[in-house]
Amino acid sequence: MIRMLWRFALLVAAAAFFSWLAGRPGTLTVTWLGRQYEMKLFVAVAIAIALIISLSFLWSLLRRIWRSPAAAREFWRFRKHRKAYESLSKGIVAAGAGDAQGASRHAAIAANVLSDEPLVNVLAAQAAQLKGDRESVKRIFEAMAKDPETELMGLRGLFNEARQSGDLVAALHHAEKALARNARLPWASTAVLQVQAARKLWLPAAHTLDMQGRSGLLSRDEAAKKRAALITAEALSIEDENRDRALELASDALKLDPALVPAASVAARCHIAKGNARKAQKILRATWAIAPHPDLAELMARSVTGDGPEARYERVRDLVGATPDSLEGACALAKAALAARRLDVARAALTQHIDERPPARVCALMGEIEDAEGDKGKAREWFARAIHAPRDPMWVSDGVASPRWMPLSPVTGEIVPSEWKVPFDMLPAAEPEPELSREAENLPQITIKVPENKQVSEPAKALPFDRPPDDPGVEADRIDG
Repeated sequence: MIRMLWRFALLVAAAAFFSWLAGRPGTLTVTWLGRQYEMKLFVAVAIAIALIISLSFLWSLLRRIWRSPAAAREFWRFRKHRKAYESLSKGIVAAGAGDAQGASRHAAIAANVLSDEPLVNVLAAQAAQLKGDRESVKRIFEAMAKDPETELMGLRGLFNEARQSGDLVAALHHAEKALARNARLPWASTAVLQVQAARKLWLPAAHTLDMQGRSGLLSRDEAAKKRAALITAEALSIEDENRDRALELASDALKLDPALVPAASVAARCHIAKGNARKAQKILRATWAIAPHPDLAELMARSVTGDGPEARYERVRDLVGATPDSLEGACALAKAALAARRLDVARAALTQHIDERPPARVCALMGEIEDAEGDKGKAREWFARAIHAPRDPMWVSDGVASPRWMPLSPVTGEIVPSEWKVPFDMLPAAEPEPELSREAENLPQITIKVPENKQVSEPAKALPFDRPPDDPGVEADRIDG
């Protein structure tokens, strides 16, 4: 539409120009080679315009003729590339459908023309994988890893091949190389982290987690808690050898996760070993306010070496309060009071937790209190109740309970730090069946008489496995009548 308007405007301008020129007649005289030519100005302008148009057309024609070989080559090149891209597209579809032969054939066709196209190598690798030709797959990915444009793709392919073949050292090398190029690669970061955690390289694994948090692969809070767990694991491993370094690592872990009980325990033990009881108690109080734990109360009681049970009881009471509401505080106070022979205080601390079904440790503490007061019968009763009482909290990771804290899941090896909670308990015992109502007792009794000439068949033998009565079973399990 715009072109038509422009052409119309040019025609109008040309008509206006010639009309203006016709209204102003004149003569043009040209002298060339001794001869003189005269013509009207209108005719001279028309001839000049026609000559310009003719020359322009002739130049365009000559230019097209001159460039025709190159244009022909470009046409055939374009045609070959179009067919090659069609083969590439068909090959990708064939690879996705699992057609190894079709994918290999189309990959060969595309490779003849599109030698610099990365997708050709990807298609060739997929075709080789479908055929099971691992040598060709490895060779293709190695070639891709040498090209800066396809290096990361080649490294991932080499990583997968090494992992499938069981060469974890090579897999880790490829993952680390890819991670150095791009810290936002989830597969590389996860692979490096798993290997580092499996080898108990806690600090390098914490650095990898820090990179994941900065790159957005993990949320800041999740990355901080997992880093704190790994740093604490490193502090625990060197606590006996290098207390100064262990204290530094535990303090860093508490900055990331103030509720991490093992980190607070390591820091408190290091301060106690150095004779800094006040610093240890400060750490224990801060962590207890967030996450009460028996280890914290025990460390608080023994934060000053050489004193007796009474002084330990006073420190625990200062930590948990005179009348603790939480179960952890009540058990810690009762244990310290029992050691100090303050039996009334121990009993009072556990009073609000002995209703209904108290946990096992409450029952055990009550048994010790009764035994200390000389009531052996009640003590045996409480100890017997402790056997069937609900389980006490333990360190649990991925459903596996352990008496010790663990930074890794014992099931998957992932970084799943243990949580202090009650482990999964068995289902409660089935309630006894209700007694028959009086109406049911008064129903008439029905007696079935068997004819004398009929014998009662023996009861059917039980199947070798338990099965609900409404389960027909398979044909092999049925009993012929």
